[in-house]
Amino acid sequence: MDRTGIKMDWTKKYSAENEPSFEDIAEFIGSPLWDEINSYIQQAYKLQPKLAYSKCSAQPGWNVKYQKGGRSLCTLYPMSGYFIALVVIGEKETHEAELLMPSLSTYIQQLYANTSFSCGGRWLMIEIKSREILADTKELINLRVKPK
Repeated sequence: MDRTGIKMDWTKKYSAENEPSFEDIAEFIGSPLWDEINSYIQQAYKLQPKLAYSKCSAQPGWNVKYQKGGRSLCTLYPMSGYFIALVVIGEKETHEAELLMPSLSTYIQQLYANTSFSCGGRWLMIEIKSREILADTKELINLRVKPK
């Protein structure tokens, strides 16, 4: 929400020509989980975030990407009050992911089960609204690339 209490639409507030700062993103999301995931990825993988603009109809607008050695760890999409983490579980991670699933939250288990394998993996769009889901998301990111 903006200062007047009106929910702002991310894509209207920040068009392709109006790139947000990382501070703008954190303010829009308004969740301490945002800082937590970014700190975790930057420390565990020694990576810096990259801002990118997507015209993808599934989740258009500015997002934050983390890549290591040409491999995507995750893409983070700002939402009002929370964020979405896109984590792709590729064919190479599928067996490990399925072994991990029973230890993850019901939300993640259901999302995984309901997401079809396509374009080389399961494209999990994870709504990060709690510490439990954030912890699960870190586990899934670690399947993509092992932290240092």
